[in-house]
Amino acid sequence: MNNSQSAIRRTVRVDLGDRSYDILIGPGLITAAGAEISSRLKGRRVAVVTDEHVAPIYLDPFMRSLAQSGIEAVPQILPAGEKTKSFEHLMTVCDGVLGARIERNDAVVALGGGVIGDLTGFAAGIVRRGSRFIQVPTSLLAQVDSSVGGKTGINSRHGKNLIGVFHQPDLVLADTDVLDTLSPREFRAGYAEVAKYGLIDKPDFFAWLEKNWNDIFSGGPARIEAIATSCQAKADVVAADERENGLRALLNLGHTFGHALEAATEYDSARLVHGEGVAIGMVLAHQFSARMNLASPDDARRVEAHLAEVGLPISMDAIPGGLPPAEVLMDAIAQDKKVKAGKLTFILTRGIGQSFVADDVPASEVLTFLQEKHPR
Repeated sequence: MNNSQSAIRRTVRVDLGDRSYDILIGPGLITAAGAEISSRLKGRRVAVVTDEHVAPIYLDPFMRSLAQSGIEAVPQILPAGEKTKSFEHLMTVCDGVLGARIERNDAVVALGGGVIGDLTGFAAGIVRRGSRFIQVPTSLLAQVDSSVGGKTGINSRHGKNLIGVFHQPDLVLADTDVLDTLSPREFRAGYAEVAKYGLIDKPDFFAWLEKNWNDIFSGGPARIEAIATSCQAKADVVAADERENGLRALLNLGHTFGHALEAATEYDSARLVHGEGVAIGMVLAHQFSARMNLASPDDARRVEAHLAEVGLPISMDAIPGGLPPAEVLMDAIAQDKKVKAGKLTFILTRGIGQSFVADDVPASEVLTFLQEKHPR
């Protein structure tokens, strides 16, 4: 890594006592991975899990970096896509980690986007009753959201991320250079999670995004600033509420609707990817809040305008292939992890940056709202 790369690197600390860890953000971190990992890892062996999209671009330089620091690595390449978050592939990863003879001081590494991170983290959390885990996220969405905070899991036919464990990583390496290889659609999908942090409780950050999103998309200085701000926001919430007993639920703004839409499209990435579901979900959450007289319709329109300006879908009729009836979407919502004692819980808002946890939301109101918004 050259001096200019080191100068612009940012470090965010996730403060969890003796389980605290760093998120390193900046260019050149894949080629510097060996040095960063070896300085923190007592063992000298890792299992690297990646997918067939990431491997041809980043696996070789990552493996070289590890080898240069004396770390032996055993790679495992999985199919790409949301459907990989399954029991079948979980067993494949677990068997691969055991076959690599990963011991207590060694580590399991996720080199990929959110799917690989969630799946690999789950495997690391259960193999040998818990193995050390390192995240090397290669998508914007994973860098600002899924790689931070220790949520891991796979999907079920009943819904998204319903099977998993909390298992914090020991290190996150967010190489901003890799974002230049993302498709425009993938980058936009990740940006939805960036915007989410502004809409939760940082109205000034959302206003900054409205002014600076072009620089973020083009790879200017605003990109690292946006990622670091997002990671710090999540780190603060995770440190205060690691296992989502209260405050952390706010990070699910837009996700209750979004996860239902993903389930309705059977996790077909050609139709809808996670960040797109979150974008539509955040719009729906603001619209529903306005319907419930909690927030001004002007706030919902402002959210719609910004997400549409960056190219994200903002309504259910933007999803190709049609959707099942609103009643089917309600079934998926009823399976959401935030349901307690059978009562619906949503993250709603009183305005931009004024989100809150709403318990016991009337199911009848949600159903009527979905019927109104459902594409005809």
